[in-house]
Amino acid sequence: MTTVQRPTAAFVGASWAALFIGAIAFLIGLWNAQMALNEKGYYLTLLLYGLFAAVSLQKSVRDRSEGIAVTGMYFMLCWISLCAVIVLLTVGLWNATLQPSEKGFYAMSFVLSLFAVVAVQKNVRDLGKGAGMVSAEQG
Repeated sequence: MTTVQRPTAAFVGASWAALFIGAIAFLIGLWNAQMALNEKGYYLTLLLYGLFAAVSLQKSVRDRSEGIAVTGMYFMLCWISLCAVIVLLTVGLWNATLQPSEKGFYAMSFVLSLFAVVAVQKNVRDLGKGAGMVSAEQG
């Protein structure tokens, strides 16, 4: 069994802060945007799908590195999902009738959210292992 170094409180706090800042900034931007409701829904769905895909991929990569079985199909779907959401956001922003600064705002808050959710998931897993949690796969 490998030992897991607990993340520092500062790193845990910074990770959660980055996730909230990125996601809330993205959502406030959508709320204030002058676009159709279906377009807002498209970008909201991409944010939610992107967060899920990033967490799923991070968990799959970590599971494999720890010797926990992850099917090749699921691992590939995680990669495809993350790539698809990034491509869909890029195409959506490229074709949107927004100012370049608005497009950059959405892209940066989206990327910040994806990075932060991976860090948060890592911290939750490390803190859980440190507290003696046993996953379904292990017990």
